[in-house]
Amino acid sequence: MLTLNGIDDIKARIGQELGVSDWLEVTQETIDRFADVTGDHQWIHVDPERAKATPFGGTIAHGYLTLALAPRFSYEIYTIEGVAFALNYGLNRVRFVSPLPVDSRVRMRAGIASVEDIPGGVQLANMLTFEREGGEKPVCVAESLTRLYSGG
Repeated sequence: MLTLNGIDDIKARIGQELGVSDWLEVTQETIDRFADVTGDHQWIHVDPERAKATPFGGTIAHGYLTLALAPRFSYEIYTIEGVAFALNYGLNRVRFVSPLPVDSRVRMRAGIASVEDIPGGVQLANMLTFEREGGEKPVCVAESLTRLYSGG
C-alpha cells in the first residue's frame, strides 16, 4: 500500500498511477444483496435463468455496484496522511464501458488526474479504472473527486 504524505506529496504525483487493488470476485449473492439495498431488481442482474438468453449468458453486476467498490479498492491501494480530513466530493465523469458478468473478478487502478487548490486544502481528481480479469475493455472508468483539508 502506498502512503501519500500530505498535500505536497499528492501534488508531486499528478499524472501518476498510485497502484492496483487486489482482485474481488463478484458473486450472485453480492449482486442480489446490492439489489436489495438499492431496490434495483432489474432482471438482467437478479434473474439467472432469464439472463442466460442474453448475449452475456447470465446475470451482470449493476454498474453502480462496480462503482461502489471504489472506496474498498482505494483503501487497498493507498492511504493519505498529513491532512486533517477528507470528504468525497463527487464524480466528474463515469462510463460503464463493458459488463461485469456474475462470478467475474474485478480490480481497480487509481491515479491522480489533477489537484486543485481550494480554501483550506485541495480538490483531488482520481482516475479510477475497473478491470475484469480476462476482459479486453475496462468495466468502468470514472473520475472521482475528493476534498482534502489541511486544517482541523
